Amino acid sequence: MRIALPSGTVAEVVRPAGTPRLGLVVTPDIFGVRPHFDALAAGWARDWGMAVAVVDQYAGAQPGEDADIVARYAAVAGIDDDRHLADLHAAADELATPLAGLMGFCMGGMYCFNSARSDRFARIVSFYGMITLPDAWKGPGHREPLDYLRRGHADRVLAVIGCKDTWTPADQVAQLRELGVTVVDYPEAEHAFAHDPLRPAHRADDAADAFSRARAWLEGV
Repeated sequence: MRIALPSGTVAEVVRPAGTPRLGLVVTPDIFGVRPHFDALAAGWARDWGMAVAVVDQYAGAQPGEDADIVARYAAVAGIDDDRHLADLHAAADELATPLAGLMGFCMGGMYCFNSARSDRFARIVSFYGMITLPDAWKGPGHREPLDYLRRGHADRVLAVIGCKDTWTPADQVAQLRELGVTVVDYPEAEHAFAHDPLRPAHRADDAADAFSRARAWLEGV
């Protein structure tokens, strides 16, 4: 169901049967909170037994479905890292589980790196998150993901990487490893290969393996 966090930001919350030990906060891709992520959240709650909250990074300024990629990049530039992290914390509080994990995809994967500076999340999984801030996304509220990792809990982060992903070049992936991030890479995978079966880049076997590793990482606390 849709809820409003204390800031007014919208989140989709799904709770499993029983009393979950782990809450999973999710920061989605550049297309934001939408029915596809509602379905993903329901599946994780059902299959992984976690309470799940998918948070709108845009805080109510999410571009419409027809917005082109230029408009979306401009909207990303307007996101404030600290405000988004506060919303992720509020979502974890809403789930009210003993432990909270964080998972994100593409742009949301970048925000996972950014959020490693927080003590709130026991484990973090970044799916193909940008390791350096793209020029088109630079704005007054943004800083570099690697800087956040240097001053945070890089050891809590699992990075899922496609080796053919132009957003995550090998030299930058090497920097993740140097900082203590655990990296699992897929040699034939491109960007966004895991979370949307309708994308041309989707690789079913690699996606299944990546999500299995993500679940194990999140539960390994």
